[in-house]
Amino acid sequence: MRGLILFILFTCIVTPLHSQIHEIGLFAGGSNYVGDIGRTNYIYPNEFAGGLVYKYNLNPRIALRGSYTYIPVSGNDLDADNSFRQNRGYRFSNTIHEFAAGVEFNFFDYNISDYRTTFTPYILAEIAAFNYKSPESAAVNNTILLKNKFSYSLPVGLGLKGRLADNFAIAFETGVRFTLVDDIDFTTNKINSLDFGGDGNDWYVFSGISIVYTFGRPPCFGGIAE
Repeated sequence: MRGLILFILFTCIVTPLHSQIHEIGLFAGGSNYVGDIGRTNYIYPNEFAGGLVYKYNLNPRIALRGSYTYIPVSGNDLDADNSFRQNRGYRFSNTIHEFAAGVEFNFFDYNISDYRTTFTPYILAEIAAFNYKSPESAAVNNTILLKNKFSYSLPVGLGLKGRLADNFAIAFETGVRFTLVDDIDFTTNKINSLDFGGDGNDWYVFSGISIVYTFGRPPCFGGIAE
């Protein structure tokens, strides 16, 4: 415990005085899904997606982050690479509302207030809760009744970020969400017409760009001069 406290104090002291600890901003880009309908490309944005992000920089290498992302997903067997799906001809669209929290690990020290540390690639690991529409039952006229459903996913990703101007930074990021469900594309064995056969869980992916505003001073820097 004593060693941990000394390490935290050392980290606070050696980080430049003018580093900012808060980042808040917007991101936008494209989303795609990988499952039982349509294409099987891991990264193939075909819907517009976006959201909000907040980051708290613990030190130049680690940032905590939370985000909300609006993620439409869709698939069409006519776009698939294999003839079986093309001949089958299924299609779907759904909308995911995702709330995620996790950690960014920077490859290099990152602080846009210091010209020597204004750029870094990073990796991302999160836990997310998301809401989407799931099939509940089939009516007598073959209409499918949908319900709101919540589940969880494990987003992981790669990104590249750097200073844009003054207190603004820009980032390019791709994140894959590994889910615990197989019905984002409405696949279910409870309804014969929607039993598409696949037994693997669905994935969804966001790829895009974010712009954040950075502000705040680390509280442990009080009275320390550069």
